[in-house]
Amino acid sequence: MIGELVPIFIFLGAFAMIYGLRYFTNKENMAMIERGVNLPMRKNNPFWALKLGLLLMGCGLGLFFAMMLQNYAFQNIEHAEVIYFSLIGVGGGLGLLISYLVETKKSKTE
Repeated sequence: MIGELVPIFIFLGAFAMIYGLRYFTNKENMAMIERGVNLPMRKNNPFWALKLGLLLMGCGLGLFFAMMLQNYAFQNIEHAEVIYFSLIGVGGGLGLLISYLVETKKSKTE
């Protein structure tokens, strides 16, 4: 019975968190407008898709290499989940590093 309610409460909690963040951000912006303060403009980041794509690709490659290492190199290791978590982190970090290098190279040419 309780195990069936856990996914429901997770989704309700996530929805409440997102709704609350949007609500309080709107309240803060309205208070700033009433006081006559200029709202900070959000910068348009044209590289967000590149960053997200390389992050996910790096995590996927890290997961793939972890599976290959577990199946072929470390078959009888006791705590194999350490390989998965570490290589997902390393792959995601490499993806973000590549994204940073591409962004800086592109911004220097413009």
